Amino acid sequence: MSDENKDFGDKAEDAFDSAKESAKEFSEDAKESAKEFSEGAKKTANDFTAGAKEAFSGGPGGENKKMLAGILAIVVGSLGIHKFILGYQKEGIIMLVITLVLGAVTCGIGASAMWVVGIIEGIIYLTKSDEEFYNTYQVGRKPWF
Repeated sequence: MSDENKDFGDKAEDAFDSAKESAKEFSEDAKESAKEFSEGAKKTANDFTAGAKEAFSGGPGGENKKMLAGILAIVVGSLGIHKFILGYQKEGIIMLVITLVLGAVTCGIGASAMWVVGIIEGIIYLTKSDEEFYNTYQVGRKPWF
């Protein structure tokens, strides 16, 4: 019976060593997987950050500026806010002055004319493709229509 206990003890010790080795391998695999996941997450986060910066700065595509400028041109186009969004300060000031000053002098005719210009520009902005909008209004800097 003593030999049986000794054999059983040896088997238990072998099983323990095997389990210990398996746990060590599993731990190393888990560390490697965690490292790969961490690197992938960092790359994804960096890609997302770069994409967000590009979108908000009006990078290729310029979707944000296109939508914002188009909607503002339709809603409050006579004030020229969409021109300021696209970086056309001189044209924005011209539209604002015509709307306020000339509109007051002509009983609203100047403001109505700028309102029509704003609607037309808003429709043009929104109907252009992202690439065409970006090339025309942000790279080519075309100020009117």
